[in-house]
Amino acid sequence: MFAIIKTGGKQYRVAEGDILRVELLEKDPKQAVTFEDVLLIDNNGDLKVGQPTVKGAKVEAEVITHDRAKKVIIFKKKKTTTYQRTQGHRQGYTEVRIKAIKA
Repeated sequence: MFAIIKTGGKQYRVAEGDILRVELLEKDPKQAVTFEDVLLIDNNGDLKVGQPTVKGAKVEAEVITHDRAKKVIIFKKKKTTTYQRTQGHRQGYTEVRIKAIKA
């Protein structure tokens, strides 16, 4: 059984027991979180597709930790005007463990 959920402007394919990195959530570690934007559920061949979401479906998860991803370096350069800028960015994320998929 798997589901496709939408959170943080992205879509994820999840199954029970999966560990997933999503956009930063305002929850404490070991706190429960529910994703209600379920776009699709597949229960061993029984496919439910939402219009745009599946009615009454939700995915329950538990927050594991908050962290930041590896640094991404942004480098801009224009060779004729001696212009160059370096900037770094670390995106925050929340790691969650999928507990249950309810249709």
